[in-house]
Amino acid sequence: MSEQQASSGTTDPSAAQSPERPSGHLYGVGLGPGDPSLMTVRAVEVIAQADVVAYHSARHGRSIARSIAAQHIRPDHVEEALVYPVTTESTDHPGGYRGALDEFYEAAAARLAAHLDAGRTVAVISEGDPFFYGSYQHMHKRLAHRYPTEVIPGVTSISAAAARLGTPLTEADEVLTVLPGTLSEEELTARLSATDSAVVMKLGRTFPGVRRALERSGRLTEARYVERATMAGERTGAFCDVDADSVPYFSVAVVPSRIATAAEEPEPVAADRGEVVVVGTGPAGPRWLTPESRGALAAADDLVGYTTYLDRVPVRPGQRRHPSDNKVESERAEFALDLARHGRRVAVVSGGDPGIFAMATAVLEVASEEPYRSVPVRVLPGVTAANAAAARAGAPLGHDYAVLSLSDRLKPWEVIAERLRAAASADLALALYNPGSRSRTWQVAKARDVLLEHRAPDTPVILARDVGGPEESLRTVRLTDLDPTQVDMRTILLVGSSQTRRVRRGDDAEVVWTPRRYPER
Repeated sequence: MSEQQASSGTTDPSAAQSPERPSGHLYGVGLGPGDPSLMTVRAVEVIAQADVVAYHSARHGRSIARSIAAQHIRPDHVEEALVYPVTTESTDHPGGYRGALDEFYEAAAARLAAHLDAGRTVAVISEGDPFFYGSYQHMHKRLAHRYPTEVIPGVTSISAAAARLGTPLTEADEVLTVLPGTLSEEELTARLSATDSAVVMKLGRTFPGVRRALERSGRLTEARYVERATMAGERTGAFCDVDADSVPYFSVAVVPSRIATAAEEPEPVAADRGEVVVVGTGPAGPRWLTPESRGALAAADDLVGYTTYLDRVPVRPGQRRHPSDNKVESERAEFALDLARHGRRVAVVSGGDPGIFAMATAVLEVASEEPYRSVPVRVLPGVTAANAAAARAGAPLGHDYAVLSLSDRLKPWEVIAERLRAAASADLALALYNPGSRSRTWQVAKARDVLLEHRAPDTPVILARDVGGPEESLRTVRLTDLDPTQVDMRTILLVGSSQTRRVRRGDDAEVVWTPRRYPER
């Protein structure tokens, strides 16, 4: 059958099967990235034994899949050209673009089903791999549950692009993220910031947005461009050098392995590239780490921080780690700024949010003095211990609240007590950090007594310990029953206001929440 006949959906009446003849086999055949010599032996075998060869194409009728497999398609093959009614243009279909495509896929599947019902073997050929952004998937979803089916994998465009660049995609524990360029710029930026290496597919019209996302995520200088890998007209180069108007759909952006790149081309250290990024890691492990923070930690030459917080960050080859004790914040800040002043990219690792009783202030204090005033400093937010604990309990901080530290190491207890009285008399819910330690054993009892001057004895108090960590525990007690021996430095206290509610729900789970509305006086 000619391509023109196949496009119209006509088939050979003489090939009709009797009802007792078994159905044919469906094959999804991956052809690789474009070079016919990269087709697998199995792909060639399946095409050779097929009765029908089907392929997708745009309305111009030229099928890339068919051109790859052309030397294996015989005159006696029945060809089914599945021609898209639309590609990127608009449509007047009542269901819109998605409706037009769904209708097309249903009709195409029906055409192939007619061959399969007649006992013919159907090979749907697809460039790359059939299950990797391949058009075959739409036929598979509609037919595979009805007929014997086999999918033949193919070399992906990702593998071809990396091979043509001669650059490893991932090494050791690195994570590869594959992204369609059709995602929003914000989503692309977040995912590019968070991953080790990446491939962005489907460029073409999305190229300008992808370029901005690479730049905003700090990955533009690393990114490489590959167009039509292994095919005629192949082009490779630095992504930042590519003219947007010249980019076709069949092109990808590759952000390769940082480990491999550093080993092959060590980046010269220049004094003007150094910076300090203060990174909030959240209250526990990586689940609450923001994409931006992940990217900053991965891009750093040096990691500086309290040992417990550094242990949360994966070890990366080539990075230097500088752990220290929890009571040397100023010395740690000065050390990080010194490294940056000599051209190192430094991440100061902080728990929770670095701006809440943490390292951001310590770094900025030192950075405001000579000789560090010219060193760039950025602060990246993290999930706070207060917000994490509140989320576990329900919404106890759902209205106005105050955040206080009970540590008297850097301010007198008299100041702490005065602020407690002020916040309690204003009927604010409270988040109390640093409530106790081995050397501070009496502050919780004193704070409880101060609060009881202004709060009812049954005011809910949440004791949240190691939230997000392996030893997480959460208890709610009455203010009058708050036991200081149950509190340590890994605990945060959330004290309700006069309006805070403690409710046991139908599933026997207890929630604590503070109404958003406050009663009129």
